[in-house]
Amino acid sequence: MPAPERIPARSLTDTELLARGELTVRGRIREASNAVLYCSVASDDAPGRTLSCVYKPVAGERPLWDFPDGTLAQREVAAYEVSEALGWGLVPPTVLRDGPYGQGMVQLWIDSPADDGGDPAPGAELLALVDGDEPGEGWKAVGFAEVGEGRTALLVHADDERLRRLAVFDAVVNNADRKGGHLVVGAGGRLYGIDHGVTFHVEDKLRTLLWGWAGEKLTDEAVACLGALREALGAGQALAVRLGELVTSAEVEAIRARVEALLASGRHPAPSGEWPAIPWPPV
Repeated sequence: MPAPERIPARSLTDTELLARGELTVRGRIREASNAVLYCSVASDDAPGRTLSCVYKPVAGERPLWDFPDGTLAQREVAAYEVSEALGWGLVPPTVLRDGPYGQGMVQLWIDSPADDGGDPAPGAELLALVDGDEPGEGWKAVGFAEVGEGRTALLVHADDERLRRLAVFDAVVNNADRKGGHLVVGAGGRLYGIDHGVTFHVEDKLRTLLWGWAGEKLTDEAVACLGALREALGAGQALAVRLGELVTSAEVEAIRARVEALLASGRHPAPSGEWPAIPWPPV
């Protein structure tokens, strides 16, 4: 069997390096409910280049009664594929591959300037609790939250185009767990969403802190991107085939239906009332 073709270092993308490189475990992120390992990845095809990444082995997943089909790792990769198809790059490069503890999801680690002791990235303040009944200029109201000793405060998120795209993306993938801690602002203020293991369910399970645009008209950009996504989800198209390898056929049909519903209404969805709208805990 011929050896695989060597890819020149100058053309090796982050995604290729994540998929081809050697994973070295550096530590474990203990706050996570499932096994999440902090790793580095390097390859002879990219001498002198190393990426930091997160590795979530399937063997470390806790079974979930309402997500019995497939693995959470596959759903994370499916979310990345949809993000890329939308053209918004909201999910860090993510691949499914073998690692030291078996098959799992490997995702590029996004450094936040604040995590390294530097100044927060531009636009890093995305969520807040405020007194009063109105969110204030530049903010959108989510709802009231108890903050201790019978006191409530208004939970708000920034009226930010990056978040608005993420709200549309979450509606498409049916994200059941969009918490504040799943928002990462990297260098230059670029926003990423992480932790997409509980997505793509056939039932409406959207739970998010980004309800501020509920019922409002979608932007022209969102409508155009959703239209392109609808085409990419057509039978036999590359995205549809790839998703069919990662989630069930019923879940592929469900994402098509959600895209069609968003385009038909032309509006951001509102809470259904049949499912808790806010994730808990919200951070």
